[in-house]
Amino acid sequence: MEILGYILAALVGISLGLIGSGGSILTVPILVYIMGVNPVSATAYSLFIVGTTALVGGIQNAMAGKVDFKTVLIFGVPSIAAVYITRMWIVPIIPQEIITLGSFAITKPIALMLLFALVMLMASYSMIKPSKTTEIPAEDTPMTYNYPMILMEGTVVGILTGLVGAGGGFLIIPALVLLAKMPMKLAVGTSLFIIAAKSLIGFIGDVQGGNAIDWNLLAIFTAAAVSGIFVGIYLSKKIAATKLKTGFGWFVLVMGIYIIVKEIFFK
Repeated sequence: MEILGYILAALVGISLGLIGSGGSILTVPILVYIMGVNPVSATAYSLFIVGTTALVGGIQNAMAGKVDFKTVLIFGVPSIAAVYITRMWIVPIIPQEIITLGSFAITKPIALMLLFALVMLMASYSMIKPSKTTEIPAEDTPMTYNYPMILMEGTVVGILTGLVGAGGGFLIIPALVLLAKMPMKLAVGTSLFIIAAKSLIGFIGDVQGGNAIDWNLLAIFTAAAVSGIFVGIYLSKKIAATKLKTGFGWFVLVMGIYIIVKEIFFK
């Protein structure tokens, strides 16, 4: 099963390289259901894996001039602060047993997986719904910044990342396109740098919190994911990202429903 998990890890990188999101949507279920990692630890591991992989992809895009660092700073600062605070202080105080409904107890791991499944459903909707071409700025459109909305969304995405280990690319990219009037290709590259910064700093919050880390698993899984992002970036030049995004969205939808059913009815 571990070998299968490492093979699937490459899909994490391929997803990030192709569409700039979806890495953590794959990472957490692979870690929990294939690698047997506890859901709380899986959300922490996801931050490191997705953060490192996104950083490699972000550097690749920066070298091609497809990253806007002003936006990375505006969106990234509140997001980084939110994810660090969430991992360092909020996640540790969530009780192990949150609520009991008859014979069914919603524990901390179950709650995190259900929340993650909800994020997956949101992500699938974002990926499946047709993009309105009138909303996507052209490559030469001058960028404008809706600062209050960008700061607010950065904070929300940071909290979400901290709770479930999701990079939030499916939220970041639409925000950059709509709130900063950013062309899609630039939004994908910029998103990778934002994901990298907040994910890796969020992981530092876990390490400082004294959580045990399986560095061997983390290193191999991350290496597989990083190899995948090079494949994803190469394929993005050959394949229409919109078609892949829609197909991936349906896959994420099925996975989200599977997690909800498994966590509620088969625990």
